[in-house]
Amino acid sequence: MNDVSPSTVILKHASHAQPVDFDVTIVGAGPVGLALAGWLARRSATEALKIALVDAREPEDSIADPRAIAVSHGSRMILEPLRWPAEATAIQRIHVSQRGHFGRTLIDHAEHGLPALGYVLRYGSIVHGLAEAVHGSKVHRFHSTSAAAPTQEPDGVTLPIETAGVTRTLRTRILVNAEGGLFGDQKQGKKADKDPAENGTRDYGQTALVGTVTVSAPRPHVAWERFTSQGPIALLPMGGVRGAEYALVWCCAPEEAARRAQLSDDDFLRELGAAFGDRMGRFTRISGRASFPLGLNAVETLVNGRIVAIGNAAQTLHPVAGQGLNLGLRDAHSLADALSAEGPTPLALAAFAQRRALDRRLTIGATDTLARLFTVDFAPLAIVRGLALTALEFVPPVKTALARQMMFGQRR
Repeated sequence: MNDVSPSTVILKHASHAQPVDFDVTIVGAGPVGLALAGWLARRSATEALKIALVDAREPEDSIADPRAIAVSHGSRMILEPLRWPAEATAIQRIHVSQRGHFGRTLIDHAEHGLPALGYVLRYGSIVHGLAEAVHGSKVHRFHSTSAAAPTQEPDGVTLPIETAGVTRTLRTRILVNAEGGLFGDQKQGKKADKDPAENGTRDYGQTALVGTVTVSAPRPHVAWERFTSQGPIALLPMGGVRGAEYALVWCCAPEEAARRAQLSDDDFLRELGAAFGDRMGRFTRISGRASFPLGLNAVETLVNGRIVAIGNAAQTLHPVAGQGLNLGLRDAHSLADALSAEGPTPLALAAFAQRRALDRRLTIGATDTLARLFTVDFAPLAIVRGLALTALEFVPPVKTALARQMMFGQRR
């Protein structure tokens, strides 16, 4: 294991239990973990950092994942040096409104001098592109491998892993937790009364219904955020024939989600049309229906000794405004900067945590506020929300600042 070939090393059937030493070990090979591995591999070419990537899945499973995800233009800019999927659909305009009440705001790419505000692509396509970027680098990949609880030591971390029934131990100077997961599957925090950007958990009492829908009167490259009394409905353009395919995220009460999950496709689409309105004609088809609970988990600190959390391991957000993956990618990019500048040391992790504090606070706070503010069915509050949305159109600096935070965050 001391001689590393130029290609990615895949260790599926380790035949011995001798510990293997690494500088940085990343647990989780979703977009955030893969991006971090790719950035580190490129920046550490001369220093020859030894990097391990532990993945509980097989690569083929992740690549076949059909889920749609939204990536901001800022995230595209930092991902492009690695690999950018060709099939991404541009979002050029975002239409934000509330169902049954006045008030709306439009965000257009031309206002910011950008080719797009963001992009919609399949989870599998972004994972495939990033995996290709890592392939050929000096990254040791452990596929179909589970990781147990790590143990910290003065000069590193030991991590037991298991592959095909064989257990071994990795020794690493820095351990990165980049595992994903849904709110309902994660260990929840205990201090919900604190600022959620610092340490908190919040169950929004909502479930997201997701799928891919087709509409009869599409508006290509337009994304919709439509707030209802039970939660937001987001429609993200995915192209398709005549640009008629959209990724759906429909947030509603758990009991309503359970009822709607049992509906036929036709009945489901009728209810969706009644909730969203007829701005894009009729909903004519849906596929890939699924659901998951919504909540906020934000860890108290990103760093614990030589262990650092990024992405969903650091914060799981409500899907409103589509900020979860983008915040995670900024985590990974900033961590790559710190490790490249300071080396795999606690000093690098301390610098990383300090740099990420403001962006996390602003993004988590804004997402949490939107998720709660626009789901209270109270007439006077609906008027206030309408006034706020309308005011954004008349105060361009405020709208620009909000849009740029969502696209680029705060990176230092």
